[in-house]
Formats: sequence, C-alpha cells, structure tokens
Amino acid sequence: MSTTFTPQTSKRAGYVLHVLTASGAAAGLVALQAVFNNQWHQALLWLIVCQVLDGLDGPIARKLDVTIHAPRIDGHVLDLVVDYLTCVVVPVALLARLDLLPMHFQIWVAGAIFITSALWFARIDQETDDHWFNGFPAVWNLVVPSFLILGATPQTVMLVSILLCALQLTTIKIPHLVRVEWMRNLTLPLTVIYLVNLTMLSWAYSDKSGSHPNTLEVIILLGFPAYIAVLSIYRTWFKKA
Repeated sequence: MSTTFTPQTSKRAGYVLHVLTASGAAAGLVALQAVFNNQWHQALLWLIVCQVLDGLDGPIARKLDVTIHAPRIDGHVLDLVVDYLTCVVVPVALLARLDLLPMHFQIWVAGAIFITSALWFARIDQETDDHWFNGFPAVWNLVVPSFLILGATPQTVMLVSILLCALQLTTIKIPHLVRVEWMRNLTLPLTVIYLVNLTMLSWAYSDKSGSHPNTLEVIILLGFPAYIAVLSIYRTWFKKA
C-alpha cells in the first residue's frame, strides 16, 4: 500500500529533514567538547552518532524529493558544511589532542588535512554520474578512530595521512558505499560489518587502557579499506564507467 503526502506535508517533512541534517553539527560540537575534555571514548561514540545521522539523511532526502518540497535550503550545501565539521574538524582535533602525529610535523600535517579536505569539499567534480567519488572523500572520521584503536605509530599516522591528503586532489575513483551499483551485493554487507565492528571497538575503548582489538576485529578494520582500495584501483584504471 503506497502513501501519498500532500504538498504541505511534504514541505514540512523536507524542512524537518534539513533540521535532522543540521543536527549533525550539534553532535559534532559535543564530540569536539569531548576531545577538549580528554574524553576519548565519548568523542569516538559521538563521531559514530554523526556518522549515523549522515547515513540517514541522504536516502530519506531522495525519498522525499526535498529539492522540490523544501527548496529554500540547499541540502547538498548543508550536508557539506556539516560533513566538514564532523568528518574533518573533529577527527583532526582528536588527532592533535592525542599527539598521534610526530610532534615536529603535527601542525603541518593537520594543516594539510584541513586544506586538502576544504579543496575536496569544494570540487565541482566531487562525484561521477555513476556515484563514484573523485579522490579520497575526506572520511577522516573513519581514519582517525582507526589510528587510535589500532595504536598506530606516529610515523605510520603521518605517512598514511599525507597519502590520503594527496589522494583528495586526484581523480582516483572511490565508491559511494550505498549508491554504487557495481559489486553492491558484496560491498553493502561488508560496509555493515565494518561499521558495526568500528562501533563496537569505539564503545569498548577505554580512556585509561585504550583499545585491545582481537585478530578478527583488526582484520575487519584493515581488510575493508583494502577491499575498497582494490575496487578503486580497478574502477579507475581498468573498468570503464
């Protein structure tokens, strides 16, 4: 049975959805406050909340046709503003606050992340017609918690961060985890497993003793990005759109 909304109802639902998207900024602020208070466990959990809010609003927006029913607010621009806070500012603050980078290079690497991420968010070729991102899509909210949970060395953190900064300026194709149709039957289940694993590890993280992931959890945490890297390399250099 299908449900038909009146134009007025659709308009109200559209603006409510915009508020839901904007609430991600408030969740990001709480996460940032937790970083300043040295509450790493709380910061990780609020980053997960931000991720959930970001994952919900897109499919709902497409279902409601918010560009038609709530046109006074540009949902894409709103999403970019919130994402820069939650996917870049908060994770980089966590990166710096925990001294995860070599001391003498910390400000330079953090600055590079801010600059290249801002450039990526401003790209007009951000996404292809078949929903692949051009360049690393600035998901530092997944990268930095992984550094923390895995206990990566400062040198490793710096090298991986520099590589990802450079990738943000390229046209290497990285899949939208929900919208890309190619390999979706495998990518979606793996995405769910990865995010559940990251959530559980964030929940179990201790401000005093850190994280102690088992072998399977480490394999999932590292294996999923490796899988995405293989898809990206194949799509960029071997598979035509």
